[in-house]
Amino acid sequence: MNRYLTIHIPETAAPAPVSHFLRTQAGLTKKQISQAKFRPSGVQKNGQQCRVTETAYPGDQITVCLETDDVDSLHLESSSFTISSDSHSFPLSTDSGSYSDSTASEFAGSDANSHIYHSPSTTSQLLPELEILYEDQDILAVNKPAGLVTHPSGSHYSDSLSNQVAAYFRSKDEPTKVRSIGRLDKETSGILLFARNQTAAARLQKQRENGISEKTYLAAVSGSMLEDTDGTFHAITTPLAPDPDNRLKMVISPGSSLPGSKPAVTLYSVLKSTAPGSRISASLVMLRLKTGRTHQIRVHMTSLGHPLLGDSLYHLSDTTNLFSRAALHAWKLKFHPPFPTGETTSGILSSIPCTENAKKEISLEAPLPEDFKKFYETMF
Repeated sequence: MNRYLTIHIPETAAPAPVSHFLRTQAGLTKKQISQAKFRPSGVQKNGQQCRVTETAYPGDQITVCLETDDVDSLHLESSSFTISSDSHSFPLSTDSGSYSDSTASEFAGSDANSHIYHSPSTTSQLLPELEILYEDQDILAVNKPAGLVTHPSGSHYSDSLSNQVAAYFRSKDEPTKVRSIGRLDKETSGILLFARNQTAAARLQKQRENGISEKTYLAAVSGSMLEDTDGTFHAITTPLAPDPDNRLKMVISPGSSLPGSKPAVTLYSVLKSTAPGSRISASLVMLRLKTGRTHQIRVHMTSLGHPLLGDSLYHLSDTTNLFSRAALHAWKLKFHPPFPTGETTSGILSSIPCTENAKKEISLEAPLPEDFKKFYETMF
């Protein structure tokens, strides 16, 4: 359906061009406003089509079309979906994201009440299930399995997560341009967020840049580390750069001495560690990123002498056979809805201006995959 954002000019506001309120109140960029003008009923004032140069007065209502229902990621091949679960609820966790070690069940995991779709692939490779953690008119959050690429590339032209998401929306007769907020490496499992319109994508991306959204990862690493029983986080601040000798790898760059160096900040807290003298020495680490560099967690943990188990790129000496992929899972995600609190009617999103702190926080959690469950049960 067409997506509209409606804003109300406060009684205390001074008269100004419609474009001014679309920028300051709706948070739209100059480019987004320009694009909206050419959509059906693109920009309206009090229900009438208007120019963005027209003056808006206190009490006026401005409606802007964010996206039309004919927008689709046409380059993404898709196939039909069949429903494999009767669950149609998307519960929001009220958990703040803090870690509790009261029971092992939090890590051993139980099946989440998520929405799962099967996607018979048009290729010879059968795609895994699409597990939906949360969905509304602006957002889709899914639990990405390890081994699946986020976007089509190279030999993965039709078997990416983006292909599945595009097919899912087409199956509901809701063609949507696929916009992922960030990405996960092929071997990384866990939460990945998609925006369903351009403005939502821009606002969610801005939350990432401003540190408003927070993603928490779990990693299984080599070696016994001192447990942080009080929940303390430690910072790794060494810059990263492309490996001059291997274009597939990144390396630490102390003092930004290497070409292409970029700042990188990783926070980590050790949740569990094997006892001294254990046959296999390993630790379970919780991590949060302040920057989003390629392979950041993998390289930073390697720099501490604790590479990720199963990492065939940065931990060639791993002989534990506990993981067949780099042991990294995007576990939790907290963020604010991209639009202020409002109501949705017939595809029209009415919103009332409010501060970022007044928005309801969404907190999601991706169940642990089987290899992490087995690791936890075996090692701890």
